[in-house]
Order: sequence, then C-alpha cells, then structure tokens
Amino acid sequence: MSESTSSPPTFGLIIIGDEILSGKRSDKHLPKVIELLGTRGHSLAWSRCVGDDPRRITAVLRDALDGGDAVFCCGGIGATPDDHTRQCAAAALGTPLALHPVARDLIFERMQEVAAEQGTAFDAERPDNVHRLNMGVFPVGCDIIPNPYNRIPGFSCTGVAGGRVHFFPGFPVMAWPMIEWVLDNEYQHLHRPGERLERSVIVFGAMEAALTPLMEQIERQHAVKVFSLPSVDHPVYGRHIELGVKGETAAVGAAYADLLAGLHVHRAQLGPEMVRS
Repeated sequence: MSESTSSPPTFGLIIIGDEILSGKRSDKHLPKVIELLGTRGHSLAWSRCVGDDPRRITAVLRDALDGGDAVFCCGGIGATPDDHTRQCAAAALGTPLALHPVARDLIFERMQEVAAEQGTAFDAERPDNVHRLNMGVFPVGCDIIPNPYNRIPGFSCTGVAGGRVHFFPGFPVMAWPMIEWVLDNEYQHLHRPGERLERSVIVFGAMEAALTPLMEQIERQHAVKVFSLPSVDHPVYGRHIELGVKGETAAVGAAYADLLAGLHVHRAQLGPEMVRS
C-alpha cells in the first residue's frame, strides 16, 4: 500500500483498447472518473488512451509507475489474446507474473457459483476453468482490488519512484465500483468534499488576448487557477467566453471578486454566472 501523506495525490487515467481508438466503442471512463474524483474533492490531472500494442502499453505504464501519481488504468486485464495489460505491467515493473493466491481463491469461488447456477458439477481441471485462472496472474507483489460484480479482481502496483497504478477491467459495470473502492480505501484520508469550488461568468464581445493580462494578474495574486473557455456557436449564448476561477473554496471567493472587478474595468458585457463544486 502507498504511504499516507498530508497532501492530495495527483490523479491520472489510462484507458487501454483498440476499440476506443477505432471508434467501435465510445469511452465512458473519462467522464465517470472525473465525477468520482470530484465528489471527493479531487480532480483529474491527465488522461492517456493507448491501443492494444504491448510495446506502447508497457511504455505508458512505465511512465506512470516512474512518476508519483495515483493512476487508474482501465482495460486489457482479461485472458484473451488481445489482453496485454497484466503482462505489460509486469514488464514495466521488471517483476515476474504469478497466480495471486487471493485472486485464485476468488476465481474458484466464481467458477463454483457459475456451475451451481447452471446445475452442473464443478470441475477445476476442465480446460476452460484452468484457463480462467490466468485472470489472476498478476505481477508479483501486487495488491488485490475486489470486484463486487463477479469476484474477478483487479490489482494495484507501486513503482520504485512511488507511482501507484490501479488496474481495472474495461467494463464500466465492473470498473466503476472498483475505482470507488480504491478511492475510499486508499485515499479516504485525503478526501475533501466541498472544499473545491469553481465560479465563472459568461463574457460577451471580448477577446481572450485582451483579457489575458487580467487572468495572469488573478493567478499571481490568488492561489487559484483561471480558465477561459471560448465558444463561437453556442446555441444559447452565441459567441462568448466563459471566464472563471477554480481552486480551494476559501480562495475562490476573493479571486472571483477581483476577476469581476477587472472585467468591469474592461467594460466587458457580462451574462449569467455559474458556480460548480
């Protein structure tokens, strides 16, 4: 397990699968992970998507393990020929693969349940059951992530530089409760629900270049991030900029007040204001 720290971790997301890059399936993990982090007072710092190429997967995982971030990795931990994530994780760590004893027991339990549901005798030596144990072959030294959907677990690994990568199936119905379990077991002491805030305003008839000095001034004077989201064809507001600040709730209020004051100096035409927590 990772060591407890007083500062929040930086979270990243890796999505693996040719089906995403080819357009056969639309990714659902990115918005959901953002949501799960946001309700706990965290944010997603980065995301990467990589196809079913072992060389690329290993390189991406090595980068994550060599960093200091907490990273969620979705996809490719099954036991079919196009599933490479478990093997690539071991290669990135420089450790061997082995059948995890807890994973073995969980997979056996699942196979016994399926046999009972089908009204058949459970045969552990049947070739398809022996093959299913491959889903519990993980890098040596990893930790198990429970799967409430069908017991087939995920796993977590820590790199020598402190990067912590948590591996989940690609199926949202399995991955999302497993991600919540990781968040609420490994990072619960760092949750800060309600402590982050975002405030913004719709600005009409202004150019980003003209407002950039104001944005830079706000970031110099306050411990917040300023964001600018221009739109040229919004169905309601038409051409506009959504300009705002985000950060710790205590800092956002004063920063936003200074932002509005600066916009009034620019004689900007302001529309609706928005608050997001």
